[in-house]
Amino acid sequence: MNRRDFIKKTTQTGLLLGLGHFAILSSGCRKTYDFELLLKDGWIIDGTGNDGFRADIGIRGGKIAALGRLEVSQAYRVISLDGLTVAPGFIDVHSHSEEELLVNPKAESKIRQGVTTEILGQDGGSVAPLTPEMQAKRNQRYQDRYGITVDWLDFTRYFKRLVESGIAVNVATLVGQGTLREYVLGMEDRPASPAEMNQMKELAMQALQQGALGISSGLEYTPGAFASTEEITELCSVMSDRSGLYATHMRNEDDHVLEAVDEAIRIARNADTNLHISHLKCMGRRNWDKLDELLARIEEARAGGLSVTFDRYPYVAYSTTLASLMPLWAREGGTEKFLTRLQDASLITKIRSATLAKVKMLGSWEAVVISTVNLEKNRTLTGKSVAEIARTRNQEPFEVVRSLIIEERNRVGMVGFSMSEENTARILAHPLCMIASDASALATYGVLKRGTPHPRAFGTFPRVLAKYVRQEKIMSLPQAIHKMTGLPATKFGLKNRGQIYNGYMADMVIFDPETIQDRATFSNPYQYPAGIEYVLVNGEVVVEKGEHTGTLPGKILKRI
Repeated sequence: MNRRDFIKKTTQTGLLLGLGHFAILSSGCRKTYDFELLLKDGWIIDGTGNDGFRADIGIRGGKIAALGRLEVSQAYRVISLDGLTVAPGFIDVHSHSEEELLVNPKAESKIRQGVTTEILGQDGGSVAPLTPEMQAKRNQRYQDRYGITVDWLDFTRYFKRLVESGIAVNVATLVGQGTLREYVLGMEDRPASPAEMNQMKELAMQALQQGALGISSGLEYTPGAFASTEEITELCSVMSDRSGLYATHMRNEDDHVLEAVDEAIRIARNADTNLHISHLKCMGRRNWDKLDELLARIEEARAGGLSVTFDRYPYVAYSTTLASLMPLWAREGGTEKFLTRLQDASLITKIRSATLAKVKMLGSWEAVVISTVNLEKNRTLTGKSVAEIARTRNQEPFEVVRSLIIEERNRVGMVGFSMSEENTARILAHPLCMIASDASALATYGVLKRGTPHPRAFGTFPRVLAKYVRQEKIMSLPQAIHKMTGLPATKFGLKNRGQIYNGYMADMVIFDPETIQDRATFSNPYQYPAGIEYVLVNGEVVVEKGEHTGTLPGKILKRI
C-alpha cells in the first residue's frame, strides 16, 4: 500500500496514526485529551507534490500525531477549517534576517506570508565566525542602525542569543565563504597561503560542527570575490561527504552568467558536494536569451549525477547595495579604502567608466532605485530612481551615486529592474527551482520600517500562489507548495520538516487559495498579504485569522 492509499484508508476508517493521550488539570478536574490542537476539515497539500486530500490533523507535542478522519478524537482546542488549504510551513531558503530577528523576534513580514523557517548566512556573509575586530565593526553598525549589540564570536553564542530572546520562526544558517576569508585574510585581494587555506577550512569545519548547513558564497561581493575557483573548491572539500551543500551567489549574473554557472558546477563537482544556486537570473535585456543555455547546463550537470538546485523570487527586480554597481577593485580593502578611492581624482574617471558600463547592461539609470539609506536627511530619496534624483539636483547620475555612497559611508541599498517576466516565470516553474525571498524579516512599525525596500520581504510566497498558480497557471498548487516545503527540506537536510506527515513537526500555513494575494508593491512595500488565516510553528499558533499572536516558538535547526 502506498502512502496515498494509506491516507485514503485512514480517512475512510478514522484510524488514528500514533494516537496517545495527555491530561490537563483544570479547576480541580483532570481531563484527558488526544491532542493539544485538532485541525478539522482541511484540504491537505502535503508538500510532496502530490494531489491534495481532505483530512483532519491532530497535533501533540509540537508534532503531527494523527492524520485522517478523526471524528471521535478529543482536543484541548479545535479549529474548524471548513476546507481551507493546509500546507507545510514555507521554508525561505535565502533569507537575510540575522540582525532583524534580534530587533523584532516576531519576524512579522515572514511569518505573515507563511514562512516558518528561514535559512540565513547567504551570499558569502554570515554572523560568524568573527575576530574581535570584525565583532567591533559589526557591533558599531548594528548599534548605529538598530541599537543592538554583537556579543558573539561564533554560531553557538549567536544561537544562544536567539533562543534567549525567542523567535517566531525556525532558524538555520550557512557559513559564509566571504566571512571566513575576512576572518583569515581581511579584505585583501590576494591568494590565500597554504596556512591561511588550512585555517579557513578549520573554521568552516567548526561552523559545520556548530550546526551550519553548508557554505555560501557571494562572488560579486568583497572579500569573497577575491577567491579563485580553486580556493573555493578546496574550502568546500570539507563537505566531501555530501552532508552539506555549497550555495552560491555566482560570480556573474549578466554578461558572463554562463561562465559563472560552469564555475559553480565545477566547484561542487570537484569538491564532491551538493550545489544550490541562489536567485538564478539572466540580468540585462541583452542577456535574457541566455536562459535556455543556462538551464541546459544545469540540467546536464544534474543528469551527470550532481545534486544541483536553485531558487528564485517572483519579481523582475533585484535588490543589493548601491556600491555593487562599482568595480570590485575599487571596493577592495573595505569601506575606508573604497571611500578614499571614490574621492581620488586620479581614479574617478576609471570608476565612472566601469560603473556606466554596468548601468548600460541594466538598461539605464531609471532602472536603479534607491531603497534604503542610513541618514535621516536622505530618507526622501528612497523609492526614487537615480535618474529622477539627478534631474532634481541637476547633477550627473554617476555623481549622485558617488556622493551618496560617500555621504552615507556605503550604507545605501538599491533595487534594480533588469529581468524579464517571461524568464522569471520559466525559472519559477522549473522542477529544480525553490522559492526564496532574498529578504530580511521586516515590519510595518518600529525601526524595521525604514526606506522603501523590495516588496519581496512581504510578498514573495503569496505572490507565487496568486500570480503564478491561480492567475497564470504555470504550475499547480501542489507543485508550488513542493517548491516551498518538501524540496527545500530535503535539499537542506531539515529533518522531519517540509511535509504534512505523521511524526513530522507541525509547521503549517493555512490559507484560502482563492483569496491569497501579495499586497506589497515597489512604491508601498509595507503591506502584509491577504488570504493567510493561520500559521503554526512547532505546533503553536503564531498567526491567527491573519494577525500575529505574539507567540515565539521557533527553534534553531542544525546540520544533521
